[in-house]
Amino acid sequence: MPALLSRTLDPLLGIFTGVFAYYLAENHPRTGFAPEERLRPLVQWKWAQYRVRRNQQLESLEANVDWTGLSPEEGKR
Repeated sequence: MPALLSRTLDPLLGIFTGVFAYYLAENHPRTGFAPEERLRPLVQWKWAQYRVRRNQQLESLEANVDWTGLSPEEGKR
């Protein structure tokens, strides 16, 4: 039974320790990151880049479709 307990608690303890260490490193006044270098603004910036690239890709794919070849019945599906 103790082996089973350590198999489940060790990964959870590792994840908790990592998240807590990152939280302390990001929010400590002496070693903290600048506001624009914190995780949330970086993720928002990366997500905005992804959306721009995705929209450009979808627009280019849509521009290559010949919509005149479809019959009215096919468009209703």
